[in-house]
Amino acid sequence: MKRAIKPSPPVILFFLVIFLFTFSIISVESRKNQERKSRAHKQRKQRNDNGPDSANFPGPAIFDVFSFGAKGDGVSDDSKALLAAWKAACKIPGATVKIPSGFEFLIKPITLQGPCTPHLVLRIDGTLLALPKVGSWPKSSWFQWINFKWVQNLTIQGTGIVDGQGSNWWSSSQTDYIQKRSKHIPDVKPTALRFYDSSNVTVRDIRIINSPQCHLKFDNSGGVKIDNITISAPKNSPNTDGIHLQNTQDVEIQHSNIGCGDDCVSIQTGCSNIHVHHINCGPGHGTSLGGLGKDKSVACVSDIVVENIFMQNTLSGVRIKTWQGGIGSVKNVTFSNIQVEDVKVPIMIDQYYCDNNFCKSQTGAVAIRGIKFDQIIGTYSVQPIHLACSNEIPCTDVDLINIQLKASSSKGYGGFEQALCFNSYGKSQAPLVPSSMDYCLRGGGSVKRTASSHENIC
Repeated sequence: MKRAIKPSPPVILFFLVIFLFTFSIISVESRKNQERKSRAHKQRKQRNDNGPDSANFPGPAIFDVFSFGAKGDGVSDDSKALLAAWKAACKIPGATVKIPSGFEFLIKPITLQGPCTPHLVLRIDGTLLALPKVGSWPKSSWFQWINFKWVQNLTIQGTGIVDGQGSNWWSSSQTDYIQKRSKHIPDVKPTALRFYDSSNVTVRDIRIINSPQCHLKFDNSGGVKIDNITISAPKNSPNTDGIHLQNTQDVEIQHSNIGCGDDCVSIQTGCSNIHVHHINCGPGHGTSLGGLGKDKSVACVSDIVVENIFMQNTLSGVRIKTWQGGIGSVKNVTFSNIQVEDVKVPIMIDQYYCDNNFCKSQTGAVAIRGIKFDQIIGTYSVQPIHLACSNEIPCTDVDLINIQLKASSSKGYGGFEQALCFNSYGKSQAPLVPSSMDYCLRGGGSVKRTASSHENIC
């Protein structure tokens, strides 16, 4: 019988060392995996509960609304998710609030408030939807849908759509409903995107459609840049301005397409240093300064340049409109290189503006001086030029340079070739077509003003 061979002590020691070494490696790796899982869980929980923070994201922080509970189905209320993402991003310099593409987010009236840390970005790649039914809107929110308040250094950009779903607001039945609930302000309807008391704001690339009233509005703001946006609403959408500026300075609007039921660009009192260029406008009412001075109010507008504009099928081309009885001034305004096609009245100054069937005749007016119309070319359907200035305070220093306007032929012609001009002083420079504009302006000398204090108030 053979004796069993026993392993020698050195062999046992060797295998024991190998076992202990292997066990140590496995334990360390297991511990590392557990730590990684724990960290990942904490990060996921942090993103879901509070959004990302700057410590975990060495680059710009992205605050996706889905991380804050958004559904993106176009039916669920995603307002709280957007507000939570905004508040979290507001604290992180250079952060982005992300609205992902391919989804629709129903947003109730909301205020996104600053001040925030610099260079906040709201990236809209998906679609934001307003409440479709008028009765669903709180009465306190009838002035705006998405309200930006006290923000600085904000950029709104993306490939998405801001849809105000305004069709119900435009119907006659809803108008009656609104008037019953808001007797003192019967025409009030929400603005899609409104900025109040904000500065250094950029809006670019996005589409804003079908706002109940104004699409993009700036109040008491400054340092605004609007670039490559699209605004659209049907012709039957009343009072739906494209871009509306009030008490706002240092604005550039460029390379955009705007077609809506009212003014493509509306410039109101308190605006100065405004540059609008390379815009396609139509349908709508054209680009307007005013109406200014309503109810004997003070209106001050200065240093406006509108140039390189194409207007098609609009009510007016470029116009200044003021109410009788107002005070203040409009001065240093240039409209140049304006191409018009089938525009009813391409050039207009109206110091007798009235949006009702009857307005009380009043003396006094907002003073208008230093207005240049340079290279306005194309076709009109009603009248080439309409300068209706006040007897009390006539328009002065008005220049007409290279105006070439012909009657439209595409829809037949039922307008007037005769220019309508009175109480307007300035100078003209050929070519002027139609020839009736040769006698449109009185001599360029000074004219006595009986209410110069109205202008000096600005």
